[in-house]
Amino acid sequence: MKGELKCHRCARCNGYGCPDMLPGLGGVMGGTNFQANYADWKALAGTVEADALDAVEVVPSLIRCGPVTGAVENIGFANEGDFYYPYLKNAHAAGFGLCIGDGCPDEKLKFGIEAVEKIEQENGAPLDAAFFLKPYPQERLFERIEWIGKHARYIGIDIDSYNILTMRNLVNLERKTAAQLEEFRKVSGVPFVIKGVFTDEDIELVKEVHPDVVYISNHGGRVETRKGSTADFLAAEGPKLKKYCDQIWVDGGIRTQRDIQTALYYGADQVIMARPLIRATFDENYESVISSYTSKNTLS
Repeated sequence: MKGELKCHRCARCNGYGCPDMLPGLGGVMGGTNFQANYADWKALAGTVEADALDAVEVVPSLIRCGPVTGAVENIGFANEGDFYYPYLKNAHAAGFGLCIGDGCPDEKLKFGIEAVEKIEQENGAPLDAAFFLKPYPQERLFERIEWIGKHARYIGIDIDSYNILTMRNLVNLERKTAAQLEEFRKVSGVPFVIKGVFTDEDIELVKEVHPDVVYISNHGGRVETRKGSTADFLAAEGPKLKKYCDQIWVDGGIRTQRDIQTALYYGADQVIMARPLIRATFDENYESVISSYTSKNTLS
């Protein structure tokens, strides 16, 4: 038994059908940031000459699946372990890079590791896998680095997830300092990503740490933070952030090839999607969904 998808299957996945639907795939604060994420890519695209956006090439290697856990709680799978392999396998088969998330209990991260190991064995080669760990106390993070180390091309810390609703009161997460991030970076030994950059305070943290990758995100509108969209944040702060890192990644409300082109035009090096790929995995129609990117149709 697969379960029942915790999604209303709206014609447009724009955050208006699932405000405050957590657990589930909705967003907090009445869905405000989820809605803004979706709308502002369209608004931003409208400020650019169409020919300029048309010239931006979208290839699979510029796209990643988002770091997702909570298959039972948030997606609706009957069993937690049933989600990770098909989700990551589908993304890899499409030519996308992979993002693997962390969660509570530890089995969520371990299911992701097992899925990566299985795909690597099938392909006989390492994957372009980025692992994102929750901001646990340092010793617990170091233990997690040992679990993922041989599979990770990138390792990052999800700095805003200490404030995510579905993990409150379950685990001890903390707001990381620059010194703690530097310590983590030295231990990880691979390119380091700060994920969840979305506020002025986060920009100051980036200036101190100089990570390899800055990942602009408001957790898909699922954390309580300032109001706004990742699209506007990229457009306004991307040039400043690029002075302190090698790459910028962004997620939030990406639904069409035009959204991807807009993000790339405004300086993103990688574009990350989650909700559409979650739904495509659950519905087992991944190939038809992915084809909509190449044909420039809208992804609902």
